[in-house]
Amino acid sequence: MLKIRVPATTANIGPGFDCLGLALELYNTLEIDYGVKTHIQVFGEGAGKLPCSEDNLVYRALFRYYEEMDSTPPPLVLRMTNEIPLARGLGSSAAAIVAGLLAADYLTGQILPREKLLDLAVELEGHPDNVAPALLGGLVISTAKSTGAGYHYLQLAPPRELQAVVCIPDFLVATEEARRVLPVQIAFSDAVHNLGRVALLLGAFTSKRWDLLPAALEDRLHQPYRKGLVPGLDRALARAMEAGALGAALSGSGPTIIAFVKDNAAEVGQAMKQAFAGMDIEARNIVLGFNTRGAEALLST
Repeated sequence: MLKIRVPATTANIGPGFDCLGLALELYNTLEIDYGVKTHIQVFGEGAGKLPCSEDNLVYRALFRYYEEMDSTPPPLVLRMTNEIPLARGLGSSAAAIVAGLLAADYLTGQILPREKLLDLAVELEGHPDNVAPALLGGLVISTAKSTGAGYHYLQLAPPRELQAVVCIPDFLVATEEARRVLPVQIAFSDAVHNLGRVALLLGAFTSKRWDLLPAALEDRLHQPYRKGLVPGLDRALARAMEAGALGAALSGSGPTIIAFVKDNAAEVGQAMKQAFAGMDIEARNIVLGFNTRGAEALLST
């Protein structure tokens, strides 16, 4: 039996739209073995909602790997145990894709290089900011190559002195809808603003200048346009800061909010939860560390 564990991820991290992602210590686990016929089970998050057929995204990613090798997968038994909530901005689809690709990689003897796995993951996901940290771990910068196919990736150490408080409202935001509300064009001043904030954010993380995080997490490219999809967003961000968060932002396309803290996680989480409660929206908090190893095989027998 092969066991694959893939971390949740938070993308964008404020200004880093489609180019920054950070792996979190929340996991989906895939157990896979050979069978007489393909059989898929889903437990935890998504149970009863995700397809237990070859339409399942984990299986589709696995199949895509075999397709790349001009082959087809053998009959397999797949057991998925999910901790990552669906459509909440924590990289559930990226985790599924990476799990399927990495499982196929191990089953076939790790034929493809890691860069090719990333390219296949981006092909299936459509953008690199979640799949890259899900596969690699840590804080990952990803950007398309100027010529030809493929992406540049740079893996950095996460801010280990900090914790992430994720506040997860009880409603869904589909990535497709969250992208549909974005403008086709942006003002030059907004582009300059975000370029400076991305540089400031990376500098703040690497130099431990936590005092710069409030400014570094400011965004003009996606959060302002997605507020209509996340009722209470501005209020929750403000309450997090009032409770002592070092900085806070929309996680991916939302609706989850991520706040960076040092030692007051409970207070910050409760403040965000109460902000959503003021909008008659239930929410839950999880305090997470940062994953540095990425997706990995835990057991093979």
